[in-house]
Amino acid sequence: MPHQIGFVDNSGGVLAHYKMLETIRDFASANGWTVLRYDTAPANRELILKGVGYTGEEEIFVGFRTYQDASADYYNLLAGVFTGYVAGNTFDTQPGARFSGVPAHNNRIDYWLTLNPQRIALAMKVGTPVYESAYVGKCLPYGRPSQYPYPVVCGGMLVGAAATRFSDTSANHSIGYKGNSARLGLRSNDGWLSPHCYPWGNAALAGTTQLRDTGGVYHLLPVELHDNTANLWGALDGIFYISGFNNAVENTLTVDGLDYVVIQDVARNGFTDYYALRMDT
Repeated sequence: MPHQIGFVDNSGGVLAHYKMLETIRDFASANGWTVLRYDTAPANRELILKGVGYTGEEEIFVGFRTYQDASADYYNLLAGVFTGYVAGNTFDTQPGARFSGVPAHNNRIDYWLTLNPQRIALAMKVGTPVYESAYVGKCLPYGRPSQYPYPVVCGGMLVGAAATRFSDTSANHSIGYKGNSARLGLRSNDGWLSPHCYPWGNAALAGTTQLRDTGGVYHLLPVELHDNTANLWGALDGIFYISGFNNAVENTLTVDGLDYVVIQDVARNGFTDYYALRMDT
């Protein structure tokens, strides 16, 4: 079943963010993704994967690598999406690369990892605790393949490989799903852009007023990618806005037989700081 819930730690002296990279590799390769590279020789270990999409004939190139600084006490992942794969290129110089950092840990990491043939989504609980998220692969495009052939997304918590520890409380450390930030990249037919994300930015739902549950039922809203003017490109696959009213991180819910887990934005716990991650079956 292509979803996984568990934890990794640094047992045996292996740093937990290294073990997280290995976990992603093992889980993806067991569920239809091809491992193009898994290099554990350098300090910045590299993983590059290829997915085939729902058609079984696509080429979706994604990856993760580690980056760390023991003196600054950060041990992070860098999420990446590419337009192709060149065996002789480094991770950072793969074709059409887009990156977003995801703070991790050298100690225990609790995680929720889910995938389908076209995308991989990850949430991690680290440190104090705080919650970190990543998304690599295709979105659900509002257009035909002939109109929009490669609608991929690279989403994380940081702009590029920022030297940021999980404990950072600045606005620069936040989920890309809120949109209008380089923490979330969408590849359009004209290259990479940083979309706005509905319903964040909609004052009636996630702004000056707040969406609440209805009789204890929490309605999931799609996270839709747009330019805040005329263009609506698509929606994230398996990521939904959920109200934080009378809600809490790690709550679970089931809708139409599918399970979801509630994840928050780092340590933030306002009404608009939560999303629901679908655990694909």
